[in-house]
Amino acid sequence: MRDKIKLTASSEAMESNVPLLLLVICSLNMVEAQLKLYNMRASKLPTNIFSTTDGYVKVICGSAVLGKTAVRNNDANPWWEEEFTYFQAQENDVLKLEVYDSDILFDDLLGVCQRQIKVGTFTHDCYLDKGGTLHYTYTLG
Repeated sequence: MRDKIKLTASSEAMESNVPLLLLVICSLNMVEAQLKLYNMRASKLPTNIFSTTDGYVKVICGSAVLGKTAVRNNDANPWWEEEFTYFQAQENDVLKLEVYDSDILFDDLLGVCQRQIKVGTFTHDCYLDKGGTLHYTYTLG
């Protein structure tokens, strides 16, 4: 009888810790990591008879706007030297890159690149709706 009481008490203690254990395991998947976006360049951005694209990129991760690059004037194949770092990124957050042509009155959206981020280093090419390709690399870790 005494052994039965010990067994019941220890199994009750174990059962009461199961929700806590599950919470800890689930939170391990939600660990924040550092996102670094770099090596952004575009190729064959659209041009017209009046001008060549004055391109820049707006960078968003999840709901956080990380900033935008400098405008590269009259360049259909710009390369941006800026690097963007975000310390609260999580795996499966959406990285969104909006490519614009800067104009005097309003800026034209050339295209949007979106992808869920994964742990590791990845290089991607994204084809823009209005022509051209955005190339970029990110590291999450």
